[in-house]
Amino acid sequence: MKRKLLLLTAVFSFALTPLAMAKSAEDLFYQGVNVYKKGNYTQAAQLYEQACNGGVADSCYNLGVLYGKGKGVKQDYAQAAKLYEQTCNGGIAQGCNNLGLLYKNGQGVKQNYVQAAKLYEKACNGGNASGCSNLGVLYADGKGVKQDYAQAAKLWEQACHGGFAQGCHNLGVLYSNGQGKRQNKSTAKEYYGKACNLGYQQGCDAYKKLNIKGY
Repeated sequence: MKRKLLLLTAVFSFALTPLAMAKSAEDLFYQGVNVYKKGNYTQAAQLYEQACNGGVADSCYNLGVLYGKGKGVKQDYAQAAKLYEQTCNGGIAQGCNNLGLLYKNGQGVKQNYVQAAKLYEKACNGGNASGCSNLGVLYADGKGVKQDYAQAAKLWEQACHGGFAQGCHNLGVLYSNGQGKRQNKSTAKEYYGKACNLGYQQGCDAYKKLNIKGY
């Protein structure tokens, strides 16, 4: 039985260092990071907003994450989208990836798989492994791009090498199913193992199943 490909999500991790801006705004950014770690999300949002207005792109990104999660501010996907767009244009690849997810899901913006694919590609080209992996999902599903398992395999391999566990797992699925790659259960097991080593439980489960079967 073919394993079902997993739909991946963006990684809403916070930036911990600003790119480079005015010292006062930079200080506000760091204060925001510190109070967020203490669980004071409202104050963190206020500090991030001030730093964002002061030109700290990473602070705009972090504020976008808070709006997306509804932490410290009322959840507002449209505002998150604006902030991600700003950071994406400012060279933060994860902002492009997160904006791509909003376009894929139709959250805060009109659902548009073509635009999601473009944003994931920009994120991937910027070195964001989750962007590569998410673009791979669109190629596998044929959403926003022509279905192409071989291209999905290339993207998941890139994501896997970048340390993104789901990319390793999904590449294992392609090897297991013979989609975009010649079917090879042993190689599938190898990639499931990599996903498992990166802390992805479904990779561990798939590895065990193939191991029991003698691969």
